[in-house]
Amino acid sequence: MSTSLRVKAFVMSAALLAVTSTASATATAVASPTDPLARFHAQRADWHACALGADDELGRSLDAAGVDCADITVPLDYADPAGRTLTVAVSRLKATDTSHRIGALLLNDGGPAGPSLHMPLTKKRVLGEVAARYDLIGMDPRFVGRSTPLDCGWDLGSALVRSAGGDRAAYRGEVALARDLAERCKRTNGDVLPYVTTRNTARDMDVLRTVLGESTLSYLGYSYGSYLGETYTQLFPGRTDRMVLDGVNSPAHYTQTLLRGAEAANEAALRAWASWAAARNGAYGLGATRAEVLATVRHVLRAAREAPLRIGTTYELDEHVLPSLFIGGLGSDLDERRAGLAETVRLLARSADRKPVEPSEALAGQLEFLLTGAGSAPSSQMTAIICGDVAVRRGVGSYWRAVEESRERFPLAGPLANDITPCEFWDRPVEAPTVLDNDVPALLVNATDDPRTLYAGAEDLREQWPSSRLLTVKGARQHGLYGEYGNACVDARVTSYLSTGRLPAHDPTCAA
Repeated sequence: MSTSLRVKAFVMSAALLAVTSTASATATAVASPTDPLARFHAQRADWHACALGADDELGRSLDAAGVDCADITVPLDYADPAGRTLTVAVSRLKATDTSHRIGALLLNDGGPAGPSLHMPLTKKRVLGEVAARYDLIGMDPRFVGRSTPLDCGWDLGSALVRSAGGDRAAYRGEVALARDLAERCKRTNGDVLPYVTTRNTARDMDVLRTVLGESTLSYLGYSYGSYLGETYTQLFPGRTDRMVLDGVNSPAHYTQTLLRGAEAANEAALRAWASWAAARNGAYGLGATRAEVLATVRHVLRAAREAPLRIGTTYELDEHVLPSLFIGGLGSDLDERRAGLAETVRLLARSADRKPVEPSEALAGQLEFLLTGAGSAPSSQMTAIICGDVAVRRGVGSYWRAVEESRERFPLAGPLANDITPCEFWDRPVEAPTVLDNDVPALLVNATDDPRTLYAGAEDLREQWPSSRLLTVKGARQHGLYGEYGNACVDARVTSYLSTGRLPAHDPTCAA
């Protein structure tokens, strides 16, 4: 995955088609009386080619790089290991420097619901020679990607990241939609929803560790993947070796309203982008000053509130979905990402003037994902994971009050970060949210101006884990750093830790 927001609604390239898989790992029939998971721990992975057919671009890329794939059998409900099972898809690029082999490095690309089967390919490049000392392991979390799938059958892909709208009538529509999405998912998948959780994915990780024959796992997780790694350490203390958590999502900051608390960071990112776009007014025509660019943004948002923006002959963008396009483009301060947002806003501004607009290929992909059933499966999975983890009943009025309180200071991010979600109408989680009461040696990586996982969350975890170290990138508005930001200091620090296992003596800092 690129440096884009690791929220599934914004990551089109990672929206792999979910396929129904059958278990290709063998398991013993009867569990040991001393180990109720013995039949899962004793299974042998059937490693095979990854391509599912001639049109499977991901599979062919994995095969060409020498990556093997397998499907690991895990229980649906760990409290009932003799009951239903499902499969978890994994990939493996074996270590070639066997005399200096460190172990298995499990990779997670975030999300929630981000497929990670591809990651041995992308992380091999940044690891360089160190990659040869690890078995690089990708795992699609349960119900994601090529693992046993989940799809609520929605007609949109923007279930969690939406804006409340400009008035109570618009918000009432959001309440009705959130309730309907939750009820539809319960009707179609109610038998499995209680088990679509981060804690169960962490348990799947430990089954995988055993199947791989490893006493410990090394781990590299981005964004939500950091929360998954933290959960694993809590459930399975002492079973991690080298841990890198990039874009730290601490339990205290992991809630059913994904971006709540990040309003100021996103508004600051918008202003910084506006200055960038103003300096390139000749290319994009959005305004010659920051103020003029921001006025263009306000014009687009105001027009969508009055009537949906028409994009091509297929898509209409209303006030609820349009803000997510802006927020989705603010997860990075790299020129390429900023240019992508500027090109999108240029098209939106034309549509706001009620002129005909044909979407770019990139924008068409985003709109198809956000506005049609093409985004249903990944959006269903992301929603089910978050709601299964931390859903609480706050009352529909509480969201609207939060929206109104934040709107004046944060006109773009406030109504989006505080909008109601289907979690309000979800069944309560089977297990209480994860609380960390441990201390784990890990390398935490975060930018000071990350608009997705706030730097404060990384500081919180650093305090929680005194044995860890926090690698700070000062002044960067970037989500996802190692191997993604092109920062030689970050890449060298992380790679050194994964090579030696030695954390820095003090918290290091890299310049943006």
